[in-house]
Amino acid sequence: MDISSLTRTERTAGTERTAGTLETILMVLAVLIVLVLSNSQLAVFAQEGKGQMPEYEGKVNAPEFPDGMQWLNTERPISLRELRGKVVLLDFWTYCCINCMHVIPDLKKLEHKYPNELVVIGVHSAKFTNERDTDNIRQAILRYEIEHPVVNDKDMIVWQAYTVRGWPSLYLIDPAGKIIGYTSGEGIYEPFDKLIGKVIETFDAKKLIDRRPLSLKLERNRVPASMLAFPGKVLADEKSKRLFIADSNHNRIVVLSLEDNSVKEVIGAGEIGLIDGSFENSAFNHPQGMAFDGTTLFVADTENHALRAVDLARRTVTTIAGTGQQSREHLTFGGQGKQIALNSPWDLTLHDGMLYIAMAGPHQLWRMNPKTGGIAPYAGTGREARIDGPLAEAALAQPSGITTDGKKLYFADSEVSSIRSADLDPSGNVDTIVGEDLFEFGDKDGKGEQVRLQHPLGVAYHDGWLYVADTYNNKIKRVSPKEQTSATFAGTGMGGLRDGESAMFDEPGGVSVALGKLYVADTNNHAIRVVDLKTKLTETLQIKGLEKLRPRAVSRKFAGEVIELPTQTVEPGDLTLTLNLELPKGYKLNALAPSAVVIASGTGPDQVFRNPQFPINAKVKLSEGDATVKANFVVYYCESEKESLCYFKEAVVNVPVKVKIGAGNRTLAAAYRLQVANDQ
Repeated sequence: MDISSLTRTERTAGTERTAGTLETILMVLAVLIVLVLSNSQLAVFAQEGKGQMPEYEGKVNAPEFPDGMQWLNTERPISLRELRGKVVLLDFWTYCCINCMHVIPDLKKLEHKYPNELVVIGVHSAKFTNERDTDNIRQAILRYEIEHPVVNDKDMIVWQAYTVRGWPSLYLIDPAGKIIGYTSGEGIYEPFDKLIGKVIETFDAKKLIDRRPLSLKLERNRVPASMLAFPGKVLADEKSKRLFIADSNHNRIVVLSLEDNSVKEVIGAGEIGLIDGSFENSAFNHPQGMAFDGTTLFVADTENHALRAVDLARRTVTTIAGTGQQSREHLTFGGQGKQIALNSPWDLTLHDGMLYIAMAGPHQLWRMNPKTGGIAPYAGTGREARIDGPLAEAALAQPSGITTDGKKLYFADSEVSSIRSADLDPSGNVDTIVGEDLFEFGDKDGKGEQVRLQHPLGVAYHDGWLYVADTYNNKIKRVSPKEQTSATFAGTGMGGLRDGESAMFDEPGGVSVALGKLYVADTNNHAIRVVDLKTKLTETLQIKGLEKLRPRAVSRKFAGEVIELPTQTVEPGDLTLTLNLELPKGYKLNALAPSAVVIASGTGPDQVFRNPQFPINAKVKLSEGDATVKANFVVYYCESEKESLCYFKEAVVNVPVKVKIGAGNRTLAAAYRLQVANDQ
């Protein structure tokens, strides 16, 4: 996205800010600097936009990071000076941007290829107001599974220092701290791979490469494992009384009963992959939207750039469209689904047997006939903008939610913060219901172009209304397609988790209606929320059978803690082990899920304690010599106040024992202290 398309007026969080404000002036000046420096060294390094230099040493010092900025994935600020000897790649991004998302896999490949020579630093220069918040960036880092340091450039200071024009932009800095070149856009792996290799070779010859590992403190190691992980979309089916949840960061689909909220199925092994087969062995990659025809569940397998069909009767998953590779072309023609590369399908809806797709990557709507396999673009030229008109001539901007009333398609066009419609007649038009343009966003109820939303991701039609997940406003809005009005339906606008009349959400991504209730995928809360359509009261769904959501042992490595306790000395023979669990303040065991402890001494059968009451007193028998008593913990626990925020933890506590005659002691004591983020 090129920020030179900045419109004259920007309204954020309900406040109008004209181009006369200091921030907007600075942003526009950053654009002008790039345009006028045609003879400057920085512009020359980019070879007038070609993006790569034949030389492998820079000439201009890279601007240093200012003091006082907030950093993530590291316990302290990082300076370019301390990275001398490393090749440094700066990634200017904003977490709403689909193009920025597409760069992340390439960055991961580069980091894995050059683990000791390359340091990637994300410079998060926000587009939307909500994205300036460090905690929200932290959630994005966790959601996108980013493993490199990220600095919050909320005031675009670093952006301006490097005269960046748009997202994503990447700058390469040599081991001497000088800029080699920059580029913008996607598909960066191959050119950067070649360039980084040559830079390393050049500086290796001078013995100037520092291969000491950079010690980082990743955000993912500071949070507990939740039972759902960033659920992106939800689909409630009234007829079958089933609730389908895209458990996106667990790479699976969870199926609940709408009658008692119990887990009925888990579709997918949980590991990233594009694997067809049984529910237990199939694999997804961060799935999002779904559509259901009564027998088959269709899934937008977003990061696999594929569409999947789930046969609920046969319990199988099949790929019906996409090659597994991201398309980098703006296609205007179609073909057979399994032969056409797709680009970030984000949501689905069905009408008359046809599958309509919100294809976020190329800024288009697509249509597929699941029976014949044919698939093709339906609306949008591929240009990122808000332009109404005939389907083939309209411009969209990262459509991320789609629904229908049987007469029109309605979609959440996230980057223009608008709700728009597309006719089901192929000779029809795209129209805007509420919202305005790329840099016109905020939180304002009203009519038509007066309405301000902030990056909406979900939309569901019901009884003449559109219910909208106004994601970055942490609200649910209700939109009238007929009157072109929008009003807050639920949510205070503050990010958080609170039930009741003054409900709080945290970047909700999906909505669906059934049985008089609105189901909300409350993404950053890792929860499903339920809003009564009549009373507008919100409650958090209490899932029954949480043990079924535990990662399958057959498909994963042990990811828990291993605790080694000090050696204890005891007499041989019958002994008593007193075992305790210490939960941090503000947490309690989940009464709806079966925590368990298994004690193994190696001299008899394992002892299993289900739903234990702590402390546990277990009998063990040990012979003279050295031994180890193991206590294997499986703990389901919740926050005491926000009881619906529940987590899962595994741990092995090893108790080394010296068994000798005359020790005079026949008791062992052990405890596992479960820690959460910021718990010391």
